[in-house]
Amino acid sequence: MEEFLTIYDVNKDKIEDFILNSIHNLGNIKDYQKSNYANLFSIFPSLELVYTVNKDTKIQNSPNYYKKRIDKSANNESRTYILDKLHFKDKNTAFSSPYISSATRSNCITLTIKEEDIIIFLDFKIETLLERLELIELNKPFHTLTKIFYGMAGFSLALLALFLIIYSLGSFLTSMVLHGDFTLDAIFKPIIALTLGIAIFDLAKTILEQEVYFKSYSRNSKVDTKMVTKFLITIIIALSIEGLMVVFKIAIENYTQMINALYLISGISFIIIALSIFIYLTSKKYK
Repeated sequence: MEEFLTIYDVNKDKIEDFILNSIHNLGNIKDYQKSNYANLFSIFPSLELVYTVNKDTKIQNSPNYYKKRIDKSANNESRTYILDKLHFKDKNTAFSSPYISSATRSNCITLTIKEEDIIIFLDFKIETLLERLELIELNKPFHTLTKIFYGMAGFSLALLALFLIIYSLGSFLTSMVLHGDFTLDAIFKPIIALTLGIAIFDLAKTILEQEVYFKSYSRNSKVDTKMVTKFLITIIIALSIEGLMVVFKIAIENYTQMINALYLISGISFIIIALSIFIYLTSKKYK
């Protein structure tokens, strides 16, 4: 949702001018009340709610008109708190800043229009408004499908990470308590499994955050870079622990095989160098 607000803030003047120009071409908005503002809802898919307020008392004097229903429970409510936060475009029209509507539970902006003795309030859903103005690309069916897919993948990775953690702890306790095995393998293998579990869980968390719960609708290279960097650092830690274990094991059992440990450590060093270059180039790009 932060992304929506950022896009809206960048294009705020254009969006407000577009809405005002469209509204002014419709004539008196008060006349649409006869049809419960049905024509307005058909013209503006982003319009969620319409109601009127007495210009002098600031008390709502109409029901809440939604696209497919009417709610009379909000009648006679004071709307002073909204009027105090408006910024006027001219003497008869004003916009609110983005906020979460208590009526619709969605992020919206409110346009107010003074006509005769009333003030007409029109709430526009920010997400739909940005989509209609082609400031974001949002396909509802495809979005739902991708959320389901990424949700399944993310939770599966999280379960796999949990399994690795349980396996590592079970392996450690079995080796130490039941078999009395105090070898390097018994100590380092659970550590490697735990580290890999952390890396997998971190990847699952990033997928769920970026693609399921806080879906990004524009390509954010900075987020992708952060995810790749964080994941690779965890993998490097796991490989470094594995390399340390190989060095100790070869030094104790077969010193002539030390060249294999050198290959492994050299490979890890190349990964670290490559990651360092990647971080340097990407940080330079965002300066």
